Amino acid sequence: MSYFDITFLGTCACDFSPRLDTDLKSKLDKDARRASCMLVDGKYLIDCGPHVLDSIRILGIDKSKITDIIMTHTHDDHFNENSIKAIAEGRKSPLRVWLREGAQPLSIEGVEVRLMTPFEKYSLDDAFLTGMVANHDKTATPQHLLIERGEDKIFYGCDGAWLLNDTYYHILNARLSLAVLDCTIGDYEGDYRIGEHNSIPMLRQLLPSLRGTHAIDEKTQIYFSHLAPSLHAPHEETDKIAQAMGARVAYDGLSIRVERK
Repeated sequence: MSYFDITFLGTCACDFSPRLDTDLKSKLDKDARRASCMLVDGKYLIDCGPHVLDSIRILGIDKSKITDIIMTHTHDDHFNENSIKAIAEGRKSPLRVWLREGAQPLSIEGVEVRLMTPFEKYSLDDAFLTGMVANHDKTATPQHLLIERGEDKIFYGCDGAWLLNDTYYHILNARLSLAVLDCTIGDYEGDYRIGEHNSIPMLRQLLPSLRGTHAIDEKTQIYFSHLAPSLHAPHEETDKIAQAMGARVAYDGLSIRVERK
């Protein structure tokens, strides 16, 4: 298998809607997003926050098939020990949890911790994983992720503004199959969060540069995720803005196949 099957289990920054505790306990909503996380091939889970078990239940996903949890950083909307413990329970073999080196200690029964050195390539069961430095709160040991199998390459870059120099050069000429980019801030200027989060105007400048350096090309699927609903227009309007940039806005429950043809 050379392609990747992707499911967005959550696409929100940390301004969660109170509706998640009322009428949305058993369904997903494009404008009341859950904490950002993404499932690759049903077994590689990127981030594991407070809502991941709800999304798994609602979508009918078999959590026992998850072999690896790959953490972008340890902020509590992405890193929830109770969620990790629930996924690890009752396994015959350990659940691997990947963290950037220097992360807070993690000790959970049934979990095997793997520490990642930035820009070093690691082997998953049938793919390769690389962590790259991210422009986010350094105490949370942030990293962007690159997952590769054959010609297909996934870049996951949520919670980080722009791209730091070493990360930018690492993906030059990569011709990514999928780029998932932080879009915490909406379509306006002047937000104080730009030191560690992207806005839509920032992405308007970033995407042409990534195209010019062949990090992305006409075959790359581009999705914006990690949106703060309080800083954005409703999903449908925001998605139209993204489409004008050659991208789409991810939403909770979205499933796509990633394959270069």
